[in-house]
Amino acid sequence: MSHFTLSILLGLLVFLILCSAFFSASETSMMAINRYRLRHLAAKKHKAALRVSQLLERPDRLIGVILLGNNFVNILASSIGTVIFVELMGDAGIAVAATVLTVVILIFGEVTPKTIAALYPEKIAFPTSLLIRPLLTLLYPLVWLLNTSSNALIGFLGISHQRDAQHLNADELRAVVHESGGLISSNHQKMLLGILDLENVSVEDIMVPRHEIVGIDIESSLETITEQLANCQHTRLLLYRESIDNVLGMIHTRKILRLFNNQELSKESLSHSVKELYFIPEGTPLNTQLLNFQRHKQRIGLVVNEYGDIQGLVTLEDILEEIVGEFTTTPDALSPNFHLQPDGNFLIDGSITVRELARVMKWNLPTEGPRTLNGLILEYLEMIPETGTSFLLEGHPIEIVHVANNAVKMVKIFPHYHKVKSK
Repeated sequence: MSHFTLSILLGLLVFLILCSAFFSASETSMMAINRYRLRHLAAKKHKAALRVSQLLERPDRLIGVILLGNNFVNILASSIGTVIFVELMGDAGIAVAATVLTVVILIFGEVTPKTIAALYPEKIAFPTSLLIRPLLTLLYPLVWLLNTSSNALIGFLGISHQRDAQHLNADELRAVVHESGGLISSNHQKMLLGILDLENVSVEDIMVPRHEIVGIDIESSLETITEQLANCQHTRLLLYRESIDNVLGMIHTRKILRLFNNQELSKESLSHSVKELYFIPEGTPLNTQLLNFQRHKQRIGLVVNEYGDIQGLVTLEDILEEIVGEFTTTPDALSPNFHLQPDGNFLIDGSITVRELARVMKWNLPTEGPRTLNGLILEYLEMIPETGTSFLLEGHPIEIVHVANNAVKMVKIFPHYHKVKSK
């Protein structure tokens, strides 16, 4: 064999190895590309993204043409390499060719291009699709034959070749949000996670407990009612007769102001100003209730149990705070359950919900068990504590201030002190 012919074969061998690298990188990049980003770019009429999306619509054909090309160039490269080494080394060249070409093809035709393609799938997939698409058209008869044979074998084995729809569940969406890094601000991440968490929280987890509902007893004197309205901080109030179980409806302070201005405030006018009540079944998830508020054009509702007894009150704002966080930053301004002390500590009502306490103080507290701070303390201590008892609750110092009727009524917390629990 002449030196010229040998040089041509060496050049052809190098070219085939480069072709092997091309097919290997194309396969990995096409499979590793982010499908959701690809759909986003395709929706914006990005030409390369549209081209790759079209190829990925039939992955069996895409893989078929890539493997057809890759195997062809690898086998041809092995044949040419064997011819070269036999010419240079005789019969011993067969074993040498097999060893050398295995290493060369693995390094330069498989591992390296696939690694690069996995790291930068878009940068590889977009330009390689320019050659893959015409190759698919050119080799379609062979690709069709390969796919038909492969699908027949798959069917013979009893395996369905229908692809499962690639949809993200809630947990996978949470992982996507967590891994977004700097692409999504921390505040927006919290909002997105708050929306996803709504389905895991029910209305009784955030409701105002029954005994804390502010309302007006129509049986009270007009002077008492007037004073209560003048000092009330809520825009909507329950109107009831003697007991909250005998609730008449909901009144809006805006209408009451008109009665004040027109000097028409009376028990009769109050009774005629009520709006129909909206009731919420106990156990309703927050995501469902948010949609129900929107559907029924309501902003506030009473939570009732299976017997129709009123358990608490939930507002639209309560649900929105689960998504966007509190609307104010000072704990004593957030809730009447917080009472700021001169030393910077807080007195907190034992009936406060665990979720509200954790959200306001930015504490990591268990929300699976008891719903109130009183219940959490009793579960933790496994006894009814005495006044003055101090302990660490999930690493946070707590002091029992007042106990009555077998329940913790008031505690003191020390927000500036925290001891990490040992694992």
